[in-house]
Amino acid sequence: MQQVAELDHLDDVAVLQHLEAAKRSMSRDLLRDPVVLARGLDRSFRSRPHLRVIGEALADVGRGECPRLMIFTPPQVGKSTTVAEWFPFWWLCRFPMDRAAVTSYGDDLALRRGKRIRRYVEEYGDEYDLFMKPGSGAMQDWEVTQGGGVRSVSVGKGLTGFDVNLLIIDDPHKDRADAESEASRRALHDWYSSTALKRLQPDRNAIVGIQTRWHPDDWAGRRLADEGRVEEGGKWRVIHLPAIADPKFGPDPLGREHGEPLPHPKIPPRDTVQLRAWWADMKATSIPRDWHSLAQGDPQPAEGALVSEELLRMIRDGSTKVEPQKIAVSIDPSGGGRDTAGVIGGFLGDDKRVWVTHDVSAPMSSAEWSTAACRLAYETNAAIIFVEWNFGRDMAVLALETSWETLQRSGEIPEDVLMPKIDPVRAKQGKLLRAEPIAQQMVQDKVRFRGVFTDLEREWATWQPTDPDSPGRIDASCILVYGLIPEANKGAIVHAPLPQAPTPGGRQAPPSAGPYGRRIAK
Repeated sequence: MQQVAELDHLDDVAVLQHLEAAKRSMSRDLLRDPVVLARGLDRSFRSRPHLRVIGEALADVGRGECPRLMIFTPPQVGKSTTVAEWFPFWWLCRFPMDRAAVTSYGDDLALRRGKRIRRYVEEYGDEYDLFMKPGSGAMQDWEVTQGGGVRSVSVGKGLTGFDVNLLIIDDPHKDRADAESEASRRALHDWYSSTALKRLQPDRNAIVGIQTRWHPDDWAGRRLADEGRVEEGGKWRVIHLPAIADPKFGPDPLGREHGEPLPHPKIPPRDTVQLRAWWADMKATSIPRDWHSLAQGDPQPAEGALVSEELLRMIRDGSTKVEPQKIAVSIDPSGGGRDTAGVIGGFLGDDKRVWVTHDVSAPMSSAEWSTAACRLAYETNAAIIFVEWNFGRDMAVLALETSWETLQRSGEIPEDVLMPKIDPVRAKQGKLLRAEPIAQQMVQDKVRFRGVFTDLEREWATWQPTDPDSPGRIDASCILVYGLIPEANKGAIVHAPLPQAPTPGGRQAPPSAGPYGRRIAK
């Protein structure tokens, strides 16, 4: 009997060892990639084809095959849960001595990610010999027993003194307004360059970014512009999964044909009717710029914009020597409040082109925009002020004359300087009819920018006729061209091909004098 009991005990031990070995093997199999791990440990995690593509790319990051990765998808399709929560946990399971930093636009969002990763460690970590370090109670900064850990902070702070092997950047821009703020973008770029990159370790380092593409010069846009894509010999691999497949983004990672919808975790993959309806509703309830940013991962509209960003870059010209023939300021008045008053400066050159030189547009009252226009006219030696004349003619004249007199009384403008002539420009009714001829002048290389005008260029590159906002900068720049080249306001517009580049023969050494020459007598 004793021998039988011993044999039964040995059988039980063998079975237990076999089960433990199978469990360890299954746990190792789950570490194939973060999506496989999430699906194996959390039954509520819904895997979809796009998440499997993301999971495989993240596994490549872990193997060191692509240490720089960007992922662009629409909101609410599982990318943040996968990239900013399961991926850091998967990384610690494989590299328990490493440190990960999870960053976002705000502390609250980053902290939420850090808490979720910690919960995974506490619930599933023992299968991978991953345990919380005793006394590591801080939710924002915690460690595991083998030395690794996670810090969760907002972009712009919180990484000094913290070594980083894995940096997750999850929506660094809070919203469109934040991304379109030049000051906010500059602060983010500075933090990334001066702080975040300097915390990376030489033995193993990786950066993964996920975000809504609000602006061409947002965090992702700047990285791609400066460091390039892998397929172009650059550093960054990009997984771009728009809501609706479009060949303009290159080969689709899912192999979708043009127009096919992206899967959604809460919609069965084969239910293409519901998928199409979901994305169609999102498009119908969004203005075009938001649809292209949020759903398509494209900060420039795919259709409808009058002027491309590429063309705007091509007409920037700060070096060609040109003699001003007529210097002017143009105004698109506003009623005040949140409306932007367009105030643009420029001149007609001896090359017969209109050169835009200044943009001081802003939300302003009539007293403010008239004062800004008078200051700009004096600063640039303008001989004429063009005013959009379709509405408020007498009000515009009175506002400008009053502001000029006020500036003279204050001594800001000398009393012997005559006020520029105020000239009406009656542009075509309707913003599309008004803007399209000027877009055509740009296409035909009859308009150039004397430098970079971020806000003006953004309006031209993103405004569509269906947009509800009123682009004051566009209107003011139209008024400038109409005033200096009156024939632009006549006839029908027929779209021409884009120019290859500003005329090379026109580029000469910069003039020794300023761009305006001597002061024009008034």
